[in-house]
Amino acid sequence: MASVLAGPARPVPAPGYGMAGRRVVPVDTLTRFGLTIAVLLLFSLSGGMLWLVGYNYDGLQGSALSKIHPSTYLFVLVFVWRSCTFGNPVGYAVYVANKRPATMLMAVISTVLLFVVILRQRPGMAGMVDTFVAPALLVLLLSEDDEKTFARLQLVIHVVMTANALLALFEFGTKHLVFPYRFDGAVFVNDLRSTALQGHPLSNATVTSIYVLSLLSGARSLSTPLRLGLVGLQFCALVAFGGRSGMVLTVVLGGAYVLIRGVAQLRTGRVNLLGAALVIMLAALLPLAIALAGYYGFFDALLERFVSDSGSANARVEMFDLFRHLELRDLIVGPDVDLLDSMRRIAGLEQGIENAILRLTLYQGAFFTLLIFFGFALFMHEVARRCHTGIWLPMLGWLILLNTSESIASKTTLMTKFVVIALALYRPAGGWCQGHTSAGSCMKPNL
Repeated sequence: MASVLAGPARPVPAPGYGMAGRRVVPVDTLTRFGLTIAVLLLFSLSGGMLWLVGYNYDGLQGSALSKIHPSTYLFVLVFVWRSCTFGNPVGYAVYVANKRPATMLMAVISTVLLFVVILRQRPGMAGMVDTFVAPALLVLLLSEDDEKTFARLQLVIHVVMTANALLALFEFGTKHLVFPYRFDGAVFVNDLRSTALQGHPLSNATVTSIYVLSLLSGARSLSTPLRLGLVGLQFCALVAFGGRSGMVLTVVLGGAYVLIRGVAQLRTGRVNLLGAALVIMLAALLPLAIALAGYYGFFDALLERFVSDSGSANARVEMFDLFRHLELRDLIVGPDVDLLDSMRRIAGLEQGIENAILRLTLYQGAFFTLLIFFGFALFMHEVARRCHTGIWLPMLGWLILLNTSESIASKTTLMTKFVVIALALYRPAGGWCQGHTSAGSCMKPNL
């Protein structure tokens, strides 16, 4: 009687079908392979390395097509291929947009603003593509929750970041930069900070800092001893990169997280004796190791950065004075670029405006900045919702670090790298789908 009163049962989608009854084509091998190669290129091809093959990525000269990273081109090709294998390119766009609406919104906003930049003849065309369009495309491609793809991406991240740290330490020890940062081919001969695979030392420091924090609160597929070993290696690489903000943030946030987790574990009354013995041994040996490293000059380059920052701290003060010379209209829609460049030279800010929000406001205007950061905020929130709760640690670090340099206000692949690390290393156990992984339809609620 109860079943009769309840009415007919709702049909459960069969494997291979979405909730609307539309058939969903499983992710094919070529799409997985393309995504893996694209992420590999993203993390391993720096501007200095691309220059060696005649691709002027970091510079003003050369073809406009060379100002976009090769990984971005590959993301576009994979997206087009996947939309074709799906059976209906428009249907695929609608399908992924329904799964990741905030990501699609940021893709649309950044694409529209890209045309605005082109029509207004303002700098930053390639920046809109690499900085905002590329990570949006990646998240849309990963929205199908293919477990094999995520497993491969995790492996790529760990292997490349380990190679990056080892190369950084080699460059630090030999004082020879294998792939130095170049601007239109010119090398900054006075800067001997390691560049490794990520290119610029500050980009290296940002990615490494995020990776260390992710190893502490994420990367649950790795054993604890292996994670601790990787944390130690990456921390040594941070010293070689000489990024003060990245080093301080990693020590403060990472130390606070370890302390909180340790106290929480002690309050449970269950402590692993082997783990406790290892922690006590490391705590006893760590001061000795730091003292020896300092004695042999391992921290000299980093300490020199704190003592003499080449005007970086002064630049963070001077950049606010630029606003005093601008009218309200210039602040809203952006001033004349030649005037702004002249003001920067007078203020001694040729090396950059070391804050993403201020830099974007000065060059593109407040309206443009509010619009892009509105999409950015929704995008970051959506990415965080697809990760387990430990994502708060690297997310906090990322939001702090992006305001210590031009970061996402200029051309960069940092946001795409952060998205890959977040979605791959903080993937919840079992993914988001329960039983219908081939369908791509997730029944598990968001965290």
